[in-house]
Amino acid sequence: MRGMRAAVVMALTVAVVLSPLGVAAQPKVVHVGYLAADLAANPTFPAAFREGLRDLGYVEGQNVVIEYRSAEGHSERLSSLAAELVRLKVDILVSEGTPPSLAAKQATTTIPVVFAASADALGSGLVTSLARPGGNVTGLSFLGPETVAKCLQLLKEAVPSVTRAAVLSHPGNPSEATRKIILKETEAAARALALQLQFLEARGPEEFERAFAEMGRGRAGGLTVVTSIMFFSERKRLVELAAKHKLPAVYPWREPVDAGGLLAYGPNLPDIFRRAAGYVDRIVKGAKPADMPVEQPVKFELVVNLKAARALGLTLPPSLIARADHVIN
Repeated sequence: MRGMRAAVVMALTVAVVLSPLGVAAQPKVVHVGYLAADLAANPTFPAAFREGLRDLGYVEGQNVVIEYRSAEGHSERLSSLAAELVRLKVDILVSEGTPPSLAAKQATTTIPVVFAASADALGSGLVTSLARPGGNVTGLSFLGPETVAKCLQLLKEAVPSVTRAAVLSHPGNPSEATRKIILKETEAAARALALQLQFLEARGPEEFERAFAEMGRGRAGGLTVVTSIMFFSERKRLVELAAKHKLPAVYPWREPVDAGGLLAYGPNLPDIFRRAAGYVDRIVKGAKPADMPVEQPVKFELVVNLKAARALGLTLPPSLIARADHVIN
């Protein structure tokens, strides 16, 4: 009899472990939708995001599944890709940059959206407040308007003789409202530096040659670019054209300088994507996007490429080199 009771207890224990209740008690597999403008052009972003997840105990294929969607450089596809991820009923949507983030926001009002590396989340309409975003959208933003003005200051410091500078922007990116704010801030900075500006636009890489030809006709002595995911993806081409036209250029991210550009001042973008993983973790643990303040970078990097300076025949001021966070020789 005693042996029979033991067998019954063991059978009940096994039944509990194998029951739906027992299965539900296992660690939850988190389904993340990841929306990008061009995954192939910017592989460091999802890699940094996955690294951030691993640091928090999430391993892709084990307790987190990531559905990747890329517009492959065609921004008109972002809305349909965002809708596709919503139909998959992912737990959280993560988006790269402003256009994918706006598409994600428009696709759902219920699934939490975490945006990474948006240039001016407030100005672009992603959130109505940085402190209390409200709704289902939050994430990490950087200050595009202030960054471009700082790039102009660095251009003038690097090349004191420059009197005319070109400013290249991508219409509609990061958003038309933000772009207008950036251009207004840039004009104010130029007046303070006694710089004349030549504003140029490029809607795609096929328009780069024409834009640089106009810079030559306008006698531009330097260049900066307004932050755009397309410009970031096409950074190598921009750097090559700036070198070809002997134009000192200052970029709002370090990656073009790694590719041979002269100067950069801006946030560490991979670090922003690593930090986006922290938002995902907090939401999984019950936090509401509406109550999660939008984070902004506390540190900006100054990167100097002395090899590029030599190719341009420039001698950069020692004070500029001394302040650099990274110097490429």
